[in-house]
Amino acid sequence: MVRGYDVVVVGGGVVGLSAAWRTARRGLSVAVVDPDPGTGASHAAAGMLAPVSEVTYTEEPLLRLGLASLEMWPSFRDALEEESGVDLDYRAEGTLEVAYDPDDMAYLDDLAAFEKTLGLPVERLTGRECRRFEPMLAPSIRGGLLATGDAWVNPRRVVRALLAAFERAGGTLVRDRVTELSTGGDEARGVRLASGEAVAGSRVVIAAGCWSGSLAPGLPVRPVKGQILRLRGPKGFLTRCVRGMVHGSPAYLVPRGDGEITLGATVEELGFDGRVTAGGVYELLRDARELVPGITELELVETTVGFRPGTPDNLPLIGPAVAPGVIAATGHHRGGVLLAPVTAEAVTAFLTGGDVPDAVRSCDPERGVR
Repeated sequence: MVRGYDVVVVGGGVVGLSAAWRTARRGLSVAVVDPDPGTGASHAAAGMLAPVSEVTYTEEPLLRLGLASLEMWPSFRDALEEESGVDLDYRAEGTLEVAYDPDDMAYLDDLAAFEKTLGLPVERLTGRECRRFEPMLAPSIRGGLLATGDAWVNPRRVVRALLAAFERAGGTLVRDRVTELSTGGDEARGVRLASGEAVAGSRVVIAAGCWSGSLAPGLPVRPVKGQILRLRGPKGFLTRCVRGMVHGSPAYLVPRGDGEITLGATVEELGFDGRVTAGGVYELLRDARELVPGITELELVETTVGFRPGTPDNLPLIGPAVAPGVIAATGHHRGGVLLAPVTAEAVTAFLTGGDVPDAVRSCDPERGVR
């Protein structure tokens, strides 16, 4: 059996579903192929929309991409909530970055100076000022930074909303696994499924996260393991994202409106090792306890492993790639939820001949990263 569409999107995570929804809204027939949508990196993600507090010294193109996408998030949220009826638990109180000891504070001071050279909205705080924002912080906190422009969202709700909005826009969800791209001459013509069925499409979007390279070997994407915990406590235990440095190790705590707190995350180059380890859980809880001592009184409700799709230079791969008719939308590493709106806009532009956002030009899959 062969089913035909204008566009076939391989991958039903936040990135793939966002691109599919936006494309379907433009009137194209779109199929998303995924055996279990939203259960990969999107399921494990914390949902931080934090390009400022995630900035590093050598990744200014990634910062510009994140800022462009963060600016799109309010309208993206409004449209998605309206079309799906799902509350995304979007919050925009900013990120509080705190330091545990003098060396951690020196690092944050250097980071603040760098952020100011980029014109980023960051406020330097004393330890007392940090505790005024978040009373549950440890008395020993030396100080911190407030990134006022950062936001966050519940990625599992985002996936649920995208599935509903995509189907409402006329999209088709194919719950099967893609085994290979179908080609005619040198061009992609669709995909073949594990069931033996073929799904034809004049364009194929590869949004399969860390599995993208197995479908399109020219895409340099690898899995980066992350262990993450979910805790449950009283509403208001924390009111904003708290990121901390503890003896040089980073940790973050992301509160939800229902009292859940997401605690993460390890960064491990271990391939597809899906084990939750005692050491990983211990390190996350140990560092979080130094920042927020009361965290150990909360209920531990979930331990999860996710595989971030990493690239050699940490920039995603967005644009024509591998063969005519193929569009890459992968390699977003830690930023898939943040970068979903700008990626969706870029993919739609590539598919329809529209204007591609300037910030995406640094993400050309043919830029030579290997």
